[in-house]
Amino acid sequence: MFKQAHLGKWAGLFPIFFILVFGGILSGEALAQKPTPGGTLTIAMSAEPLGLDPTTNPASAIKRVVHYNILESLVKVDRNGKVVPALAKSFKISSDGKEYTFILQQGIKFHDGKPLTAEDVKYSFERLLDPKTAATNRKYYAGIEAIQVIDPLTVKFKVKKFDSNLLFNLARGDAVIVSQQTADRLKSQPIGTGPFKLAEWKRGDSVTMVRNPDYFLKGIPYLDKVIFKFIPDPSAQLAALRAGDLDVISYDLSPENAPALEKDPRFKVLKGHTTTDVIMAMNNSRKPFNDPRVRQAITLAIDRKAVMEGAVAGYGTPIGTHMDPTNPYYIDLSGLHPYNPEKARRLLAEAGYPNGFEAVIKLPEPYAYARRSGEIIADQLSRVGIKLTIEVIQWGQWIDRVFRNADYELTVIGHAEPFDIEIYGRPDYYFRYNNPKFQELMKRAEEEMKEEARKKIYAEAQRMLADDFVNAYLFVYPALPAMKKEVMNWWQDYPTIAADASEVYLQK
Repeated sequence: MFKQAHLGKWAGLFPIFFILVFGGILSGEALAQKPTPGGTLTIAMSAEPLGLDPTTNPASAIKRVVHYNILESLVKVDRNGKVVPALAKSFKISSDGKEYTFILQQGIKFHDGKPLTAEDVKYSFERLLDPKTAATNRKYYAGIEAIQVIDPLTVKFKVKKFDSNLLFNLARGDAVIVSQQTADRLKSQPIGTGPFKLAEWKRGDSVTMVRNPDYFLKGIPYLDKVIFKFIPDPSAQLAALRAGDLDVISYDLSPENAPALEKDPRFKVLKGHTTTDVIMAMNNSRKPFNDPRVRQAITLAIDRKAVMEGAVAGYGTPIGTHMDPTNPYYIDLSGLHPYNPEKARRLLAEAGYPNGFEAVIKLPEPYAYARRSGEIIADQLSRVGIKLTIEVIQWGQWIDRVFRNADYELTVIGHAEPFDIEIYGRPDYYFRYNNPKFQELMKRAEEEMKEEARKKIYAEAQRMLADDFVNAYLFVYPALPAMKKEVMNWWQDYPTIAADASEVYLQK
């Protein structure tokens, strides 16, 4: 299992002057032979992005296509889960943690030929922080007080107070650097600095990107062209891979198909880990889910092992709170509230529902794991008197109705953003969980400079979510990328949301 590193690991180094210098890390597979340039890679994705601007839409489908391929950030999460410089050649953090100075790589150009400068960095974050911009994760960067251009390649961030998560947040897809001249085209025609340039977006079919010949890292990317094909049906994806129409199924190989595909000498399946916490979310502001006894009853009535077996062929990792085992602050609470339908019935009776109740569970159409999980959970809850009506809705509707407006009672979704426990500190987030004690914990964790103290705070936060039964925590989605044998250097683990093709090549 890989270790996901973020600023939490580094904060123990304060007040030491801290600087990192860029260095690419290739997998053992890539080091075993010399990468061969050229070729086209066709990658299957189940969900088509609603747009291509990751700064104004929370959908992970956008970041999987554009982040690290077309659009880049000052720093990035690499294949090993470490935060390393990207557009920044190096950075330093002041002894009090209130100033971050980034020195940009020389010779970086946007895809339209315009040179990248510190002014673009300043503009990108001012745009992100501007209330007029529909930024979805502005809170990650709200602590930035001022952005100062020192010279064309040096920019300084001044923050209101130390934030232990800032560097990690700067590696997210929201923090991509864009040009003021082309920012208005991000949604449909993004101009970035990445190793690939957008060539064509066929709505309902594919996104095609081509090699950026002016990319600042010489020799990268190896591929001439990358095509993301949007195929919602897992069976259709598998058939296309076997027929030779696809090279890679990146995120969406059905786990039940993995064993058979592994036995086929034409293909390989990489067994890795993701940061996707699959949960059954409950709208804590609606009756009866505003009663913690009801939420507890629902949690106890769900057999997570059976859900994992039915939804992901048993490949997942059970969780008991909103954090995955790749995070260094993770504590295992998967056994804290075990399956107990008898106790669930008693709790429902205590809450005034001796005969159960009816509710609607809204499931996002593109994601098979969510639909299957919802169907299994509906069957399990029916055994304690809770009758669920399943409503399968399109992804755009799910984003608008469930995520943006909390127009739901129950839903199943995987939260792919790494290290996102802080979302429970937002009362207006779609869970509608409003707990001042939890909000205070998140504030303390962000400001705590001592590593051991911060670990204790995050452990307390995880247990609080589990004991408040905010949601039903199910499992961590497995990484099972499948591909032709010729595809080399694909990421085995997904420590961040990206299908990074910059170092991938085809063996000849």
